[in-house]
Amino acid sequence: MTKILQRNLYREVADRIGDLIEHGELAPGERISEKQLCEKFGVSRTPLREALKVLATEGLIELLPNRGARVVRLTFKKVKDTYDLMAALEGLSGELACQYISDAEIADIRRLHEEMLTHYRNRELMTYFEVNRQIHESILAASRNDLLQEMYSNLSQRVKRVRYSKKMTQTFWSQAVQDHENMMAALEKRDGRLLGQILRDHLCNKLEVATLAGVIEDDRLSVANS
Repeated sequence: MTKILQRNLYREVADRIGDLIEHGELAPGERISEKQLCEKFGVSRTPLREALKVLATEGLIELLPNRGARVVRLTFKKVKDTYDLMAALEGLSGELACQYISDAEIADIRRLHEEMLTHYRNRELMTYFEVNRQIHESILAASRNDLLQEMYSNLSQRVKRVRYSKKMTQTFWSQAVQDHENMMAALEKRDGRLLGQILRDHLCNKLEVATLAGVIEDDRLSVANS
């Protein structure tokens, strides 16, 4: 990873740390070494600490009083609570998108969809995820609601390492692709009610993958007994 040459770019530092968390280079619960990260990125402690504050507000790390910071551990309850909110927002975005989306935007999303299917057939998981993300972002943008997009983006950052996990079964992957086929059909018909429901169900179904080993802590039993 190249060093950051410009100083005081705390947002870029935050993005770099977020990438380390997403790709598992900083594990859930791991203490963050300011010294190591300063050396890795070529920055002083000031932008690094500002970046850590940003990541704390985004739910990726937690600041420990007089003890630095560590990566947040994701539990089933935390992820489910976040997904419930995201599903509501994404469902609303689908309803609004069908009201405002242009023919050209639908054509662009159809092109992305076909590209995503090619990656699926070739079993190119990471490029599949990237195009998948672009499709969802395009539908969100078509809602013409800036606040909705901002809220969704903030929540998505908290569970990004779960949503795009490499630990996905073929059964789930096939179902996710079928969901996207149904999304396209609803979008091209401009059926907002149907698209909204598909988007809500599609996101909540991803919780099945999140319980796989090493992705989140399954605390359902302790929650049920509390």
